[in-house]
Amino acid sequence: MDGAEGNTGQPGHAERSHRSSVSSVGVRAADVLVYLADDTVVPLAVENLSSISAHELHRAVHDVLQLPDVALEAFALWLVSPLLEVQLKPKHLPYKLGRQWPELLLRFTDASDDDVAMDEPSLQFRRNVFFPKHRELQIHDDEVLRLFYEEAKGNVLTARYPCDLEDCEVLGALVCRVQLGPYQPDQPAACTLREKLDSFLPAHLCKRGHGLFAAFRGRGSKTGSSEQGVLNAYRQVKEATGSDSETTLGSHYRAYLLKCHELPFYGCAFFHGEVDKPAQGFLHRGGRKPVTVAISLEGVYVIDSREKYVLLGLRFQELSWDHTSPEEEEPVLWLEFDGDSEGTPVNKLLRIYSKQAELMSGLIEYCIELSQAAEPTLPQESASGSQEAPSPSPPPTQRPKLRRQGSVVCSRIQHLSTIDYVEDDKGVKRVKPKRTTSFFSRQLSSSQGSYSVVQPTDDSLEQS
Repeated sequence: MDGAEGNTGQPGHAERSHRSSVSSVGVRAADVLVYLADDTVVPLAVENLSSISAHELHRAVHDVLQLPDVALEAFALWLVSPLLEVQLKPKHLPYKLGRQWPELLLRFTDASDDDVAMDEPSLQFRRNVFFPKHRELQIHDDEVLRLFYEEAKGNVLTARYPCDLEDCEVLGALVCRVQLGPYQPDQPAACTLREKLDSFLPAHLCKRGHGLFAAFRGRGSKTGSSEQGVLNAYRQVKEATGSDSETTLGSHYRAYLLKCHELPFYGCAFFHGEVDKPAQGFLHRGGRKPVTVAISLEGVYVIDSREKYVLLGLRFQELSWDHTSPEEEEPVLWLEFDGDSEGTPVNKLLRIYSKQAELMSGLIEYCIELSQAAEPTLPQESASGSQEAPSPSPPPTQRPKLRRQGSVVCSRIQHLSTIDYVEDDKGVKRVKPKRTTSFFSRQLSSSQGSYSVVQPTDDSLEQS
């Protein structure tokens, strides 16, 4: 399986472990269980389970839920476990991949033999990674919007989508509106928030601090201020009227999704890896830190798995990449981008250690191909000699720039250990920039991208 055939990464909901999607098996028939984002189950009676394709199962779920045709593009079937998740292509055979699951775990994860033996995937109906965000906003069907909303909400609450506190409060308020109805001054909303705060905010914002160190860190009051922040935002939720085909509740689903669209990693496929820490202290100790690599149709984002913030965000126009899998060494995904070292412009190489490096590289390449194919073409001359205008293409969603100082979605390159370089015939040198070529040939075409490598000049070379 390569990166274009399926997206593999770390799951967002580890608590959904060891669920089987085959409830009973007979000579010819089986009941297949497909899980939705809200953990509800769609049971399907399937003949010849071993030969049924993901496309056929997808169509069966679509028919049971009575979804509009756009759902066939907007969603996909995934095989998901606590160790691995894979978006299936229509031609894939889910039963066959389920039988090959231990082999996939050994190839793409560092799981122990015991964990591999115990792991079992479930079939899930999720958002298609390759479905553009701007098309999502053109949908007015309440059930489709609800499925998008439930998946996005799960990713926010599990901190797969890192959010600033202010944004979490706004999103939590919309969840309150969906679950509790319009705000009423006389209703005990504060009590509900306090009792079920983790239903509205990510868990790391709900922890109550205790003891001396919590007092020093100021965590003792964090929960109370978060509750009040959500409550204040809940009061301000507007009761917008939906379109003719969209209810008021649907308009709140849409508002939640619009807010999530401001997050650069919304709709990404997620992968697990590690990066080098910068050398610190007198002994210059480094080590590694776990990261989540998020890849979408727009770019690549490296997220600190523990601190829940972005370390590096790059659109495809800003990077070059490759992956290496040398024998007896860890596979590596390499990201190359512009930066500076002590004020001198250089090229930076980030090394991401991951057994999923091949998959990430393949997905980057496939996303770039899709993006280029979706761009409008030049007018073509018809047989009569007149020029035909290209069909209009909807403009991409403009994501507001987050100017908030210290936002979790801003890159923190200083927390990464990179290799800073420029190369000429004499070796690796530090120079002043003029960018022309790259170590790697795999990148967005030069007519569309702005990335290229530093070119040394005779008067600017400094031996590294």
